[in-house]
Amino acid sequence: MEKAFSFMAEEMGVRLDRFVGEKCPEFSRTQAQKLITDGHITVNGHAAKPSLKLNPDDRVEVVIPPTSSSPLSPEEMPLTILYEDDDLLVLDKPARLVVHPAPRYPDHTLLNAVLSHFPHLADLSDSLRPGVVHRLDKDTSGVMLVAKNKTAQAGLIDQFKSRSVLKVYLTLVKGRLTPERGLIEAAIGRDPRNRKRMAVVTKGREARTEYQVIKYFQDCTLIKVMPETGRTHQIRVHLAAIGYPVVGDMVYGVKSIHLSRQFLHACHLGFRLPSTGAYVEFKSELPSDLQQALRGID
Repeated sequence: MEKAFSFMAEEMGVRLDRFVGEKCPEFSRTQAQKLITDGHITVNGHAAKPSLKLNPDDRVEVVIPPTSSSPLSPEEMPLTILYEDDDLLVLDKPARLVVHPAPRYPDHTLLNAVLSHFPHLADLSDSLRPGVVHRLDKDTSGVMLVAKNKTAQAGLIDQFKSRSVLKVYLTLVKGRLTPERGLIEAAIGRDPRNRKRMAVVTKGREARTEYQVIKYFQDCTLIKVMPETGRTHQIRVHLAAIGYPVVGDMVYGVKSIHLSRQFLHACHLGFRLPSTGAYVEFKSELPSDLQQALRGID
């Protein structure tokens, strides 16, 4: 059975494929482009190209054709479940694990592991992202959510979009960060010099990151970071832009003799349960590799 959705554009100049990706986060941009080119997504009743720039009040119709089976395969991998109910899972994601399949990572992802424990999640969507409401980078560890039904998924996505979710990260940056508390406000978009990276750009999307210093080391600073928005690589890009890159970040930061991955950990997540509306918070302790790195530089 096919599924249909309708959305109204609110901003001027947003690409159609990007707009669909934002409104339907269960689809990657590549999947959104294929739906558009196959004629399953129209603008004001007409076929369009993925690159079409939308105008305010344009009506985008999304029709998702039925498929016979999920493209995801379950894989037996250990999961650390912090909380579970009928609507969601709260997981403690290890570093070096991709959240969902992508061209470079077709399998061995967090979702493949989740499906081995909860096979019914494959029925949530015909895409490669069933249950996904937010993501952590491959080399970022910590607390994250996976929805177990479509109603919960939509409600949790709305909480992230409305910025009502509390997100706290621990990160170690190069240098002595001052002042001890601050707010970084700088738009983020694709780096015009390297499309595989993000950067602070004039015509990017609004991004806000609050931070607080926890401890100074000889040449590094341990900080608590609270991103208000959720742009791709936001914390890493913002901190690099102000001159304090994340230690161990091979893309935006600096190498470290103490660490083989970026020092970034999602330590605290607060949100409302879809079933009751009750506000809950979950925490993840700093992993052993990051603890060892701190001992090495102390």
